[in-house]
Amino acid sequence: MMDAIGSQRALNYDVKLLWEYPQADAPAVDFEEPSSFKNRTGQSVRETIGLAQLKEPTVVRHFVRLSTKNYGIDNGFFPLGSCTMKHNPRLNEKTARMAGFAHIHPEQPVETVQGALALMYDLQKTLGEVTGLPAVSLAPAAGAHGELAGMMVIRRAHEAAGNTHKTVVLCPDSAHGTNPATAVTCGYTVRTIDTKGTGRLTVEAFKEALGDGKDVAGMMVTNPNTCGLFEREILEIVDLLHKAGGYFYCDGANFNALVGSIRPGDFGVDVMHLNLHKTFSTPHGGGGPGCGPICVTNELAAFLPVPHVVKQDDETYALERHRDTSLGRMKGFHGQFGMVVRAMTYILSHGADGLKQVSQDAVLSANYILSQLKSLYHVPYEGPCMHECLLTDKRQKEKGVTTLDIAKGLVEYGIHPMTVYFPLTASGAMLIEPTETESKEEIDRFIAIMKMFAQKVEAGDTDIFHEWPVSAPRRRLDEVKAAREPKLKYAK
Repeated sequence: MMDAIGSQRALNYDVKLLWEYPQADAPAVDFEEPSSFKNRTGQSVRETIGLAQLKEPTVVRHFVRLSTKNYGIDNGFFPLGSCTMKHNPRLNEKTARMAGFAHIHPEQPVETVQGALALMYDLQKTLGEVTGLPAVSLAPAAGAHGELAGMMVIRRAHEAAGNTHKTVVLCPDSAHGTNPATAVTCGYTVRTIDTKGTGRLTVEAFKEALGDGKDVAGMMVTNPNTCGLFEREILEIVDLLHKAGGYFYCDGANFNALVGSIRPGDFGVDVMHLNLHKTFSTPHGGGGPGCGPICVTNELAAFLPVPHVVKQDDETYALERHRDTSLGRMKGFHGQFGMVVRAMTYILSHGADGLKQVSQDAVLSANYILSQLKSLYHVPYEGPCMHECLLTDKRQKEKGVTTLDIAKGLVEYGIHPMTVYFPLTASGAMLIEPTETESKEEIDRFIAIMKMFAQKVEAGDTDIFHEWPVSAPRRRLDEVKAAREPKLKYAK
């Protein structure tokens, strides 16, 4: 009897797998049988492609009910360090849905999309201004794609100069994993810069990695770095790099901490990608869409991808589709145009003073959390942080509570966990980024929960940490068993 009734109560829905619903005798959408169909795959014709066959109301209810179990930035606090999960103003959505932006196609004649091209051109100029890197391409689709484009620009520049002997890229040990992966993809060998002692680059460690510099094509550094710290010795380091003939690629993942306050071009950056979905507040997560423009010095402008928006002498806009020195196309057309519209809306609605306040408020929020929690949790590196703060589970682990246990506890209290176990240079890392859009009330609640956790551990009340979450739609799984015996295929 209970199987038929189920466990659903009020708006707490039962959600089965699609294959567990009674299957319909016909699909929700009927298609006419194609006439004169000839199978050209060389394979036998299949009766079904294996999808569940359900009526439309069942399908709609299934996915709507699933959506009620989602957690996103519109649900609550999302302090995911290094990912900048902040509020997305609805004004951005309003402009992105304007017919002149939403209902156009990249193959339209340029004279019919002058407004869209003007917006792209203005964004190129604006990003060049806020970064201090005047040449900008909107071609890359998202962050890692932007990294690839940036390193391809550097490789193209070295090839043009005949620098085939420059085969090494320097990366800190705390770098985002995409940095060394991108360098290797572009054909380079990666040499690591040690930062474990201070969480920052030091001139001494850089000199050791640089060697005589003859084989160094460049370095990939995030500033502020993945420990949430500003690289204090960056000017001297970059000077040494440039003297060795290398280029400074700056991972722009953390530009939210600098926008409007510091221009990366002023501390020696040659190439930089930006995550528009992070710094300029466009929807983030779930695999996209993102947008990862690259900004470069005038020296490297000739190597940027195509197509590229240009302004002509008659004040109209056109697409530069070919350039002999270009690295070529990064994708079929441009980056994600909807993200471009949202980012430009965000920039214009804030203005220069507003963008400066964005970075200052983000830094203030992170340092406020650090000041409140540093007496209860281990802080691996000294000094103030930038837009995110780094704690570890060193004190709690001594009493049997780990970073994972704390993260599961946050789920129990309705907060998305911070980034855990990254950066890898700090054991048991908890990387917390509150962003500038969270209220003090919300941040104070997070702090109160984290303090309560620390106090429970100090008092020896640790058993509950290994049970959380107990109120979520799904309980805690056995992490070890899941890793050792993963179920990768649904069995009916």
